[in-house]
Amino acid sequence: MSYLKRIFPLLGMWLCLLVSQGYAEEQGAGASASSASTSSDTTSDLLTAETKPRIFDEGLPRTVRAGQNLQPFGANLFAGNYTSRRANALDPNYQVIAGDKISLRMWGEATANEVLTVDANGNVFVPDVGEIHMVGTRASEVSNKVKAAVGKVYKDGVDVYANLLTASSQEVTVFVTGSVLRPGQYTGLPDDSVLAFLHQAGGVDPRRGSYRQVMVKRGQQRVASVDLYDFVNNGSLPRMLFRNGDTIVVRPQGSMISVEGDTRNNYRFEFLGNSINGAQLIKYARPDSSVTNIAVSGTRDGLPNSSYISYEQFLHTRLYDGDSVRFVSDAPTPVMDISLEGSHLGNSYLAVKRGSRLQEVLDYVSVDPNEADIGNIYIKRKSVALEQKKNIDESLRRLERSVLTAPASSDGEAAIRAKEAELILKFVERASTVRPEGKIVVSDRGKVANIRMEDGDIIVIPPKSDVVMISGEVQVPQSVVYASNATLKDYIAQAGGYTERANEESLMVVKPNGKVIMGRHLQVSAGDQVMVYPRLDTKDMQFTKDLVQIIYQIAVAAKAVGL
Repeated sequence: MSYLKRIFPLLGMWLCLLVSQGYAEEQGAGASASSASTSSDTTSDLLTAETKPRIFDEGLPRTVRAGQNLQPFGANLFAGNYTSRRANALDPNYQVIAGDKISLRMWGEATANEVLTVDANGNVFVPDVGEIHMVGTRASEVSNKVKAAVGKVYKDGVDVYANLLTASSQEVTVFVTGSVLRPGQYTGLPDDSVLAFLHQAGGVDPRRGSYRQVMVKRGQQRVASVDLYDFVNNGSLPRMLFRNGDTIVVRPQGSMISVEGDTRNNYRFEFLGNSINGAQLIKYARPDSSVTNIAVSGTRDGLPNSSYISYEQFLHTRLYDGDSVRFVSDAPTPVMDISLEGSHLGNSYLAVKRGSRLQEVLDYVSVDPNEADIGNIYIKRKSVALEQKKNIDESLRRLERSVLTAPASSDGEAAIRAKEAELILKFVERASTVRPEGKIVVSDRGKVANIRMEDGDIIVIPPKSDVVMISGEVQVPQSVVYASNATLKDYIAQAGGYTERANEESLMVVKPNGKVIMGRHLQVSAGDQVMVYPRLDTKDMQFTKDLVQIIYQIAVAAKAVGL
């Protein structure tokens, strides 16, 4: 299994690349720096903006859910865990009903320790005192009412304590039916809410049930109607006391409209009646303030219909069952958002005119010339990060296909290929998590290219550094102080020299501006990183070249070279 010994240095290298967070980047994207040097050391005031700086989102696109996958508005009412009130935690406003039990204790001139049951006439009987009418008495007033009745018989010398107990007679059985997930018969307390019983039944069926037409029936009579939209938006929920045999019915789902786009509520909204206008939908959808246009699609007179209208026109547009509405921020904005990182003074966010170039933006950035390395500025760009991620993923897919379809001429070779495949697939799994930074090298030899800026760009001004980092296949990876008369060989020597696995023919130097240079005789400057890669033997492993190519892609694209 000698090929395993040869692959270990390679795997150790990519693990280093995936874990560490040093410098690296786009080696082909470096611009020919033919423009004049930056004037970033000016003391001009920064442009201001109230919005916080955007966070570079690692080059990953965000997707919008398709209309058919949207949840109905209000569906999250039943997404959590409902915990019913414990039976011994009565609402102080609960009213006593026949069958309830009351604990009575008397001591002093007269004694008693009994549990009294409220009879069908609504009374309890206390020896030597008589009947006390209790039905309709609030739980918080039970003790006072019993004390008052006993006090009429025993003027002095008797203390009384009475408490409403819980009992099965306090529970009610309610039927829940219609468009719910688990229709059936459920038990609760009389003052439980409609939501409590619906939750026991699994909630409203999101595909069939109405969130706006829930009724409570007592026999053949409707005693309450509930619109759950009122509860979601305003907290309004009818309160009632349930009785045994009451029925909660969830009506079939009414007309629905799907809402997507630049809005706070991307849901399917139910409406009562045949149609609503755009102004009514906006109250529920709550579009962003940046919305300028609305795309409406649906069916009119049996034929597909779509329109793209302004916000003002939408307010008076009639919407019907099955329509899909997308809110769009379509007005061209005259400014771009640019962020700053690294060694600079003042704000880290700029709002600049669309079409501005790097030199123009840098005129509004103040730096300390003694701290900022203005000759090594670089840019992180989302579009570049997306392209780098795409290229890495494509290379990984090719490698994965190659290893899974590799032929074997014997059982022994098949076993070797199986071990190779196991290691390669682990590598693919880890490497697929790499998030490129999208660096663009815009500086060289102190000159900064005057490239056109894009919305969301991040300008990075590295701090000045007096050290050189050496890592990889050296005896003692470390950072050392830069010396102007030292060569690459000298820095390697300070790190203890090469290991026996080092590839001395191809070294990597990563510049502070992100530029990557490879070779043997390289010039080292302050702030550089020197990376020594292992020497790879390709005789026993046919996929090594592919692995090396991917690892170099990761090193260049994902800021992964470091100690």
